[in-house]
Amino acid sequence: MGSLGEEQPQVAEDCMGLLQLLSNGTVLRSKSIDLITQQIPLANHETVLFKDSVFHKPNNLHLRLYKPVSASNRTSTAAIPVVVFFHGGGFCFGSRSWPHFHNFCLTLASSLHALVVAPDYRLAPEHRLPAAFDDAEAAVMWLRDQAVSGEGDHWFEGGPGVDFDRVYVLGDSSGGNIAHHLAFRFGSGSVELSPVRVRGYVLLGPFFGGEERTKSEDGPSEQKLNLDLLDKFWRLSLPEGATRDHPMANPFGPTSPALESISIEPMLVIAGGSELLKDRAKEYAYKLKNMRGKKVDYIEFENEEHGFYNNSPSSDAAQQLLRIIGDFMDNFSNII
Repeated sequence: MGSLGEEQPQVAEDCMGLLQLLSNGTVLRSKSIDLITQQIPLANHETVLFKDSVFHKPNNLHLRLYKPVSASNRTSTAAIPVVVFFHGGGFCFGSRSWPHFHNFCLTLASSLHALVVAPDYRLAPEHRLPAAFDDAEAAVMWLRDQAVSGEGDHWFEGGPGVDFDRVYVLGDSSGGNIAHHLAFRFGSGSVELSPVRVRGYVLLGPFFGGEERTKSEDGPSEQKLNLDLLDKFWRLSLPEGATRDHPMANPFGPTSPALESISIEPMLVIAGGSELLKDRAKEYAYKLKNMRGKKVDYIEFENEEHGFYNNSPSSDAAQQLLRIIGDFMDNFSNII
């Protein structure tokens, strides 16, 4: 308790009572967030094994590996692809262990018959951007190390093993923003990642921003998301004093670097027709698509809200999404 007359810190930002930034820079995270995530039960997926591993010791960052049971069968001969999944949460919330992300990764591993790598990354406002981007790069480089080192995680060995020549990056919401960053950070056919070959990127409801509002942002709030919360996420995650036109929020902002000259791997952008971020995702995809040499597709799920595949993983829309991702992976698996 402060001394009499001492000015007490005030709440500068409040995210649903679960995350508060005080005027003196102190960050308070409520433990009740665990109670919210526990409302979603952990799935019992007997066809997929999973385990945790440290990928960055200095920052104590973990990732979770998911491997189909059938891929551990040593009589199998086909190597399986790798899917790197970055979770959402406005750069402020989320973890590999949250039930809806965990359940989605189980489904990805089973449906796509792939080894799924789900890294955590440092969260804002304790660690503002570009911390999450740096951690995502570290996770991809960790994967590269598994490919070149004889002392890598044994899950990348045994049975048919995994195919480091068929790696795909999936990002959900803020994870979609991270996927964008990685796509342009490493470009196409990156020698830096060899022998890992990223074949494509899937951005699911990517979290982009801008000072000028879009039509979908001015539309009605979603059941679990509103514009005020999106704005708070940006104020908490961007460098202090930055606006939503900062290049880390707006890829096409007034000070954002030109993207035309950078060659990238094929990209698939997906959004719900009823989500606030729809117009930004659509504009992003079509601007890239109109640049020479870029293979970018955009798919919109009518009447679906942000994160529909996490919130209702057994829905027809979620199942269709998985088929679309599978087709995307198949289409670019064998291109030299």
